[in-house]
Amino acid sequence: MTSYGAKDLASAFRTVRKNTIQVAEDIPESKYAFVAAPDLRTVARMLTHVAISTRIWEEVHKKRLTTMVGFDFFGMMDRFNAEEAKARSKAEILDLLRTECEQFAAWMETLTPEILAEMVTEADGKTQKTRFERLLGVKEHEMHHRAQLMLIERQLGIVPHLTRQFNERVAQMRATRA
Repeated sequence: MTSYGAKDLASAFRTVRKNTIQVAEDIPESKYAFVAAPDLRTVARMLTHVAISTRIWEEVHKKRLTTMVGFDFFGMMDRFNAEEAKARSKAEILDLLRTECEQFAAWMETLTPEILAEMVTEADGKTQKTRFERLLGVKEHEMHHRAQLMLIERQLGIVPHLTRQFNERVAQMRATRA
């Protein structure tokens, strides 16, 4: 039997973040104030949100909380909104994406199978998920926002890097076949 454990979680998260960083690099700093639609974050704020969002999971799982009942979600969101609102240059955001990623991934690598198997009660007081399942949410959250950023790239006339790479592979396969 193959087990997907802490090192796999960390590695997969690093891969997701690497792709997010590439998107952040591909978008010119002059477009970091772009807002795709009303009531959405700017590119800069969305990237900052992605960068620091790992702190949400750290807050819950480093403390090894076993229940989300009574967790001050709104207080945490207020702190995160204040942090997201700080003005940062593209270079500062890229550095934040890199450092927060490595800090979080290094911590995830330390988790034992027993810790990952611990049950955490959701805020509804009824639903339970393993710590492992909750930590998978880190990747899911980032991929959600990266999809938004890739659509923004298209709006800005940028072909997303994953599309460019795919098109290059297809062109190579066609050239080889010819």
